[in-house]
Amino acid sequence: MLSVALRTLRTRRVTFLGSFVALSLGVALLTVTGLALASSLDAPDRAPERFAAAAVVVRGQDTLRVPTPLGVRTQELAQPRAVPAGTVSKLEKLGRVVQDRSFAVRAEGGPGALVGHPWSTAAFAPYGIDAGRAPRTADEVVVTGGWAEPGERVRTDRGTVRVVGTVPDRGFEDAVFYTDARAARLSPLSMQLVVDADATAVRNAVRGNAGVRVLTGDDRRYADADPDRDSEALTAMNSLFGTAGGVTTFVSVFVVASTFAFAVAQRQREFGLLRTAGATPGQIRRMVLAEALGVGVLASTAGCVLGSYGAPHLAAWVVDGGLAPAWFTIGDHTWPYHMAFWTGLLVALCGVTAASWRAGRTGPAQALREASVDTRTMTWGRWLFGTGLLLTALVTLGIALADDPGDLLHRKTYVTRPMLLITAVALLAPVLVRPLTRLPAWLPAQLPGAAGMLVRENAAVGVRRTAALAAPVLVTVALTGSLLGATATLNEAKATETRERTTAAFVVTAPDGAGFDARTVERLRAVPGAEVSPTSSSTVYVLEEDMALLKSDARAADPEALAATTRLPLAAGKVSGLDDGSIIVNEEWERHSVGRSVRVWLGDGTERTLRIAAVMATGTGDNGVYVTPANAPGASVDRVDVALADGADTGAVAAGLHEAVRAAGGQVLGKDEWVAAVSPKSDPPTRLGLLLVLGIALLYTGISLVNTLVMATSDRFRDLAVLRLAGATHGQVLRLVGAESLMVVAAGALLGLVVAGVDLAGMWAALRLLSVRTTLALPWATIGTVVAACAFLAVLASVVPAGPALRRRAVELAGIRE
Repeated sequence: MLSVALRTLRTRRVTFLGSFVALSLGVALLTVTGLALASSLDAPDRAPERFAAAAVVVRGQDTLRVPTPLGVRTQELAQPRAVPAGTVSKLEKLGRVVQDRSFAVRAEGGPGALVGHPWSTAAFAPYGIDAGRAPRTADEVVVTGGWAEPGERVRTDRGTVRVVGTVPDRGFEDAVFYTDARAARLSPLSMQLVVDADATAVRNAVRGNAGVRVLTGDDRRYADADPDRDSEALTAMNSLFGTAGGVTTFVSVFVVASTFAFAVAQRQREFGLLRTAGATPGQIRRMVLAEALGVGVLASTAGCVLGSYGAPHLAAWVVDGGLAPAWFTIGDHTWPYHMAFWTGLLVALCGVTAASWRAGRTGPAQALREASVDTRTMTWGRWLFGTGLLLTALVTLGIALADDPGDLLHRKTYVTRPMLLITAVALLAPVLVRPLTRLPAWLPAQLPGAAGMLVRENAAVGVRRTAALAAPVLVTVALTGSLLGATATLNEAKATETRERTTAAFVVTAPDGAGFDARTVERLRAVPGAEVSPTSSSTVYVLEEDMALLKSDARAADPEALAATTRLPLAAGKVSGLDDGSIIVNEEWERHSVGRSVRVWLGDGTERTLRIAAVMATGTGDNGVYVTPANAPGASVDRVDVALADGADTGAVAAGLHEAVRAAGGQVLGKDEWVAAVSPKSDPPTRLGLLLVLGIALLYTGISLVNTLVMATSDRFRDLAVLRLAGATHGQVLRLVGAESLMVVAAGALLGLVVAGVDLAGMWAALRLLSVRTTLALPWATIGTVVAACAFLAVLASVVPAGPALRRRAVELAGIRE
């Protein structure tokens, strides 16, 4: 049978070429995503930036450490503590001490993320003057990057200053350097300092100060702004490539298995002839497996080679798109090649095993009949697995809704759940496509002529072919609707939450990275007709189950003013119950009974025991907690909600608010403007990430659709020749082929919409259970574009192969032997 298998590979070139293309592209995608994931597991060691030339850096407590039975749990503090004054005095006896201060600066015509420093710290980067001189008076500054020239006067939120010098841009910050005295007035609190002394002596001097760290060598990078950006980038990339790899694996396995099974199902006449010639069922199975093994080895090898060339291009694309840091490149890893190769080979063998087993068990006469009409397309195994997966998907959805609705809102859930439904519907597709194709074809079948009737009957008779062709469209539409629809639905739900909770007429926000000083807040309070509620962003930490130290975003507010401008989604308790000894939590907390005391740590690490005054509904999971300003040490006011007093003029209040925050650089927004500004949106990196995940899947399924249609059309030349002999013209046959392809695309699109609808209905039900009233947001425009693209590819891939073949004489074409 090996010689027969080799001959079959030569004579059925189109069928095996289609299987080869599907498998090689699938393995290539697995290789690319595997290499990208492997390369994102480690970041290169980053050298110190701002303090590269400093001897020793002493940093105040910036980490909360809580002992538990399973070890010490840590979290980064939202408000780090300064180095104690007594410790600073000891350090000054060892050598020169330079206090470091960093604060946000907004300047007209300057970069958006300017940061101020004392001039004495410039030498530690080191920065060197390349034009002008150092600052000497309070209104003089030195800037990086050349965005302002020496002698130029610049208006900032810290007052008008004169640029007296510039330093080169070192790439890690846009800085404004003030005199040390002016920087100390602008930022009285210093979180870290540089000591020109022996490191051992410095460590001895700070011994006994819990949390104070002495940084030397490469550890000095922890004194830089955002020292965890590399680890955060790794986490984001791991999530991105992990999601892309999961979707790619599912789509490639799904498509490859479907393609190989369809390729075997196409050959029923061959198997019947071989059985008639005396071949045993075992021989047929071994022949099919040998063919799959040969194609699998060649295609998997080609896919690995193709993936090795594609991975660097993917890395360059994600770096250019801002999804990965500039240092990200594809490393020298071998396990992705092994994973992709053996996965491809295993899928190829598994894809033909069930079909070959069925072909081997079929009798010769029955096999010959099945070459003309598809019968018994639903085997017991297909019924079993299809029904089982469908029930599993529905039952697990019901359990999730009853047990933890919030889990359905997580990305890992709404990315993976559609895959279960897609597989179940694909297995049951032979049962579903018959009514789906007959329904839209009913009206054309009633019209004069035979075209409509032939489209309907061909789709109904060739159930295997129709189901195999509908599968790529199904997975394309289902993934597009589910992933984009889930994101849009969640964004709409969060926007709805924000809109319902805000009763203020205006919201005043501070510049990014800054806060309002006390004078600005008083000017806002003095605006006639304005009832203001200043709030601050902070953090609260809680130890749950004596094991996990969890971080919750907190907002500090006066309870009376908060009640006037905000409608919290309370499940129990009252806002008026909030005081300096209590806290408002949400239902996600392990302990959330009103009146119960909880042990928490504030943003600066201070341990407190607070009574629960009220409990908020879980919602979409971003409720955070509320405390009074006394429990948010070091947090500055960054938002002021403003309600209108009775009879107040809206325009007059708006003008007064604008004037009050003009000097501070704040922004005054109406309620609707603020809701629109803070509502979740897909920023460019997020859109690119989603495009990467969906683009890989959609591109592959599009190629698979073309590939499968070419295979199916090449196998129907005799059927088309019979139509020509019956009197159909060349154009009529091509229109018939195109109409059948459109019918298949419509069936696949409907199945995909059903899957996406069920998936999104589960998310909608979860949101309702979490007390969020929202609507489903299906991306109809994108789905329409995807369906249109599938329809175009389907017609092209079916008509183009049929056209040249139909130019041959019909009698000659009908006599072709396979």
